[in-house]
Amino acid sequence: MVFSSAATPANMKKCLKCLVDAARSSSGVILNTFRDLENSDLEKIANGITVPIYPIGPLHKISSGTDDSLLAQDWACLEWLDKQEVDSVLYVSFGSLACIDEKELLEIAWGLANSQVPFLWVIRHNLVKSSSNDVSLPDGFKEETHGRGMVVPWVPQQEVLRHHAIGGFWTHNGWNSTLESICEGVPMICRPQFADQMINMRYVQDVWKIGFELDGDLERGKIERAVTKLLCMEEGRHMRQRAKDLRNKAIKCIKEEGTSKSAIELLVNHIMSF
Repeated sequence: MVFSSAATPANMKKCLKCLVDAARSSSGVILNTFRDLENSDLEKIANGITVPIYPIGPLHKISSGTDDSLLAQDWACLEWLDKQEVDSVLYVSFGSLACIDEKELLEIAWGLANSQVPFLWVIRHNLVKSSSNDVSLPDGFKEETHGRGMVVPWVPQQEVLRHHAIGGFWTHNGWNSTLESICEGVPMICRPQFADQMINMRYVQDVWKIGFELDGDLERGKIERAVTKLLCMEEGRHMRQRAKDLRNKAIKCIKEEGTSKSAIELLVNHIMSF
């Protein structure tokens, strides 16, 4: 499900109505989530569409042997992470579609540098909106962050998020990234751009309380404060603990007698009944 960032509220409402109508006329709805994460909302969905729902997620944990990345991954970053302290590194990635402009790149770079926090930053080839395919980091950035930061074009995200050194994730809040972060107990700095990302951010910030939005214009001082808040302050520590509690629930749900495992069995039985 992808909505344009320029979609009007009226068009969004129309699209959502089509989705709900389609769900109501279906034999059931499969959802990539789990009961302990969204139980009250799942009940509302079930009551609203009046067809069976099957929350069988997190799907990436059930089918963890597959590699669906279309971009070349830099596995050397894991060796770099091995040298970092537990919960000390900020992982920064805006997914495969979100973009920033050159000024935002500059502000992010100096915000990360000035925070003095170790970071792993993904800058894919088309991240920056410009006339050139070459991404230039500001003069002095590499020298300022030498040994403390690593910049790579792409990473094996699930492996990175589960690494003991990762203490926070600056994300665009696509559902896959959000769920992967939850499943590894990693709190988030949220910078949504389009589609479901704004809704996901609200849940991260206001419902699960495992992160916060970095809104408005990107400015290096604001970025520095956000990174410090998540990685170095008591408020961030509490977010990390709540995220780890959700991670434990995600692990439990896919085990025998877990809610997602039971939902899979119900789904299989439902399909076999036709």
